[in-house]
Amino acid sequence: MSNHKRKPQRAPQGPSPRQTKRRRDLSGGAVNLPNWVIEDLTRVTPKDRVPAALRELGDASAALADLKYQQAARHARRAKELAPRDATVRETLGVAAYRMGDWKTALAELRAYRRMSGETTHMPIEMDVLRAQGRSSDVEKVWAELQERGAKPAAYNEGRVVYAAFLIDQGDPAAALRVVGTRVPGPQARESDLRTAYVAARAAAHSGNKVLARRLANAIIEIDPGFPAMDELERDIT
Repeated sequence: MSNHKRKPQRAPQGPSPRQTKRRRDLSGGAVNLPNWVIEDLTRVTPKDRVPAALRELGDASAALADLKYQQAARHARRAKELAPRDATVRETLGVAAYRMGDWKTALAELRAYRRMSGETTHMPIEMDVLRAQGRSSDVEKVWAELQERGAKPAAYNEGRVVYAAFLIDQGDPAAALRVVGTRVPGPQARESDLRTAYVAARAAAHSGNKVLARRLANAIIEIDPGFPAMDELERDIT
């Protein structure tokens, strides 16, 4: 499994709900699905399968939000059997599989989601799976594609973090440090800033710059004393 630590994410998000009339046949977790998700699934799914597919997708999304990944994957697989052409179904199954360490399913489903939706949101996860599988050339290809296609700031920053961690694994911490930079996070830092600083600290330590690594590590601890994998970082620094 990859050394890169990610906080479990909520169920996949999308555009603001459209102002349309809600279906009256919703049940289970489907009642909490956004309108746009309901509309998209309904458009690409045979009419007789829609209620069951929405119920399974809603239950999968709820389980994913509660960090119940195996349960989420079970519901998402059922949703996929009913609505294989829906992008959110494929996304939900891919994210659940990733959290479970099921790399093959995660990669297949998230790439299907990308083809269907055109979104680059989960390309960092694709990179992390490829990194965990030791597929170095494919990591490089996806990183190059992400740079070319672009992404929302949060997703692009996550891509930088994953790629820098990959470069450390490849024995090129100096290049990793160039990717993530040396900025020390301040008191108002977000979690993404701390993940960036963590990888930067590892890269600095592996490059022999223990002073910078210590400064970054201390800043992380001051902001979040319980930040994951700090013991590993301490071993890199000492």
